[in-house]
Amino acid sequence: MEALAALADPTRRQLLALLRDGELPAGDLAGRFTVSRPAISRHLRVLREAGLVSSRVEGRRRLYALDPRPLRELDDWLGAYRELWAQRFDALDTEIARGRRARVHTPTDGDPP
Repeated sequence: MEALAALADPTRRQLLALLRDGELPAGDLAGRFTVSRPAISRHLRVLREAGLVSSRVEGRRRLYALDPRPLRELDDWLGAYRELWAQRFDALDTEIARGRRARVHTPTDGDPP
């Protein structure tokens, strides 16, 4: 699951976010970060090796595009865990509702028994 390792870095996640709306030249991507262009180039290489982005040359520019296939695979893998958390949140909602009902039905010092 190379995609998961590649996504561990916040700069790489930002690069993917920039590519969500379409293809961008490497120079435009690099210009949006305070780190050096060679650093962005290394991040793009990691994303490309993980299959998260593709690149093509157009004249003197290298254009990068998001490839969503590894994200779909990751989403499929996370599906089982998502269901686990959904069950836990449902149980938490039930406990919160019980607590509210208990507070509504519990007499306070000034209430008649």
